[in-house]
Amino acid sequence: MADPTLSVTLLLGLAALAAGFVDAVVGGGGLIQLPAVLLGLPGASPVQVLATNKLASICGTTMSSATYYRRVRPDPRTFGPLMLLAFTGSVLGALVASHIPSSAFDPIVLVALVVVGAYVLFRPTLGEATALRFSGHRHTLAAMLTGLGVGFYDGALGPGTGSFFVFTLVGLLGYSFLEASAKARLANWATNAAALCVFIPQGAVLWKIGLVMGLCNLAGGYVGARTAVSRGTRFVRIFFILVVSAFIVRIGGDLVGLW
Repeated sequence: MADPTLSVTLLLGLAALAAGFVDAVVGGGGLIQLPAVLLGLPGASPVQVLATNKLASICGTTMSSATYYRRVRPDPRTFGPLMLLAFTGSVLGALVASHIPSSAFDPIVLVALVVVGAYVLFRPTLGEATALRFSGHRHTLAAMLTGLGVGFYDGALGPGTGSFFVFTLVGLLGYSFLEASAKARLANWATNAAALCVFIPQGAVLWKIGLVMGLCNLAGGYVGARTAVSRGTRFVRIFFILVVSAFIVRIGGDLVGLW
């Protein structure tokens, strides 16, 4: 396909910048970035759109992961297995991505987001501090199952992956929102890398626009991670509710034909 015009490239860069910020705080940058790629590159195939989105996203998750790791110091005994199974799940999801229409996911994702948003909203103390619900092998197993399930979703579709990681780490494992965001960034990096391992050999990545968006996503990821760390758990929780609400409006509107 032909390269996009300068104006389209600039708009895609701005979308990637905003997506990087949102992703670094609570995940959910795909709500901004993926629709932007779909609109800005109408001649691209669905696989090219997904692949280019992953290239841009991994730039941001690389920066935000490094920032979180330096400042929060997440426990490798949790994020190691989480990343490994997230990588595996994402590979499996990417392999079936071209065979599953996004419409098949939308109703399920919408219900999940409504439940997640309501659960966090009506439990104001959730995620204020880390209070782990499992220990030892049970904790590791819960982290691995989280990585596998959310990783598969990310490889197959993608938007909202970081938010699902954050919620599961808070609601199931008992981490604070800030610690969950740190681990979610590392796991999301693994899922992006895994998907690219499938998409790059297929020749699906649009490299020029993907790298331009990647630089913008990286800048957004850096600012977002530093903001989350400096503002703390309360900021991350509020931001999480806002992002999930935006997802509900977006996907719900798609299902009823508003957009």
